[in-house]
Amino acid sequence: MLDTTKGLTCPVHAPSDHPKLPAEKVGVLLANLGTPDGTDYWSMRRYLNEFLSDKRVIDYSAFIWQPLLQLIILSKRPFSSGAAYKSIWNEEANESPLMTITKEQTAKITARMAETYGDQVMVDFCMRYGNPSTPSKVRAMVEAGCSKILFFPLYPHYAGATSATANDQFFRSLMKEKWQPTARVVDPYYAHPLYIEALAQSVERAYAAMETKPDVLVASYHGVPKRYLMEGDPYHCQCQKTSRLLKERLGWSDTDIVTTFQSRFGPEEWLKPYTVEEVARLAEEDGKKNIAVIAPAFSADCIETLEEINEEIKESFEEAGGEHFTYIPCLNADDAHIDALSAVIGENLGGWLPHS
Repeated sequence: MLDTTKGLTCPVHAPSDHPKLPAEKVGVLLANLGTPDGTDYWSMRRYLNEFLSDKRVIDYSAFIWQPLLQLIILSKRPFSSGAAYKSIWNEEANESPLMTITKEQTAKITARMAETYGDQVMVDFCMRYGNPSTPSKVRAMVEAGCSKILFFPLYPHYAGATSATANDQFFRSLMKEKWQPTARVVDPYYAHPLYIEALAQSVERAYAAMETKPDVLVASYHGVPKRYLMEGDPYHCQCQKTSRLLKERLGWSDTDIVTTFQSRFGPEEWLKPYTVEEVARLAEEDGKKNIAVIAPAFSADCIETLEEINEEIKESFEEAGGEHFTYIPCLNADDAHIDALSAVIGENLGGWLPHS
């Protein structure tokens, strides 16, 4: 973190009693979904309440949804979700893997930005739900002298329930600032050549380490209700394009990769095929006994990958007769991923500052 008390000066030509201000710089604010502060009941309840009360995530009428959420779901789900988080918790740092990985990504991107722009750029991260909050990090950047902020939701694909709600929170945070910084939001990078390259390299490394090549690669993306697609959300199409570009980069045929969607919640139909059902079908009906699963929509491993894919979805595959299940980790802080993210940032900083 920057020391906001260092380098304070009066603006040129200002009177001597003018408040001192920090030197102007550009902020790069990375944003991810969020994480509970702990695995206990109340930490989980606070986190789930914030997450599931977001109208971008659950858009049912509050008159119907809130009583159900407060009286039924939040009386039970914190226990099961807490147990799931506990199974993957980073006990040494007392934080979730998502927090650990996001910190590492931020540190590496900070170093890359310093190499290119010197001390002109401040890099930090925030979470949409939980801590560190988006408003607190926007405030810190303004106090540090960031007259411009590039907001970067760490979702390769745009969805109303991910990118849009992160952007909403960012702009709500700007509403509180007396002197608003100039702001830009990074576009989805689902087709960026360096992102596709990083995905391809992760698959190639994983396959090279296996004794037996998988029969098929399952690209499992986080799901959304099918209704969102019908209402204009581009998420489904962007996921399909990532899978196609990855397949082409690897030089594979159409049958070598399957696109699926996970994490279904609630009674309505979501994007299909559902990962948990498709892996069972691949084993039972298609005789695919050896599969690998990758999660291209996640920039960092989290509860949906480490617990849902590596436990629930793996169990579904094995119960259907599958024999070898390999989860290929998210790109996390891999150097190729940092290359991609840094390139996206550099492209979006165009015109704001020169290279050092």
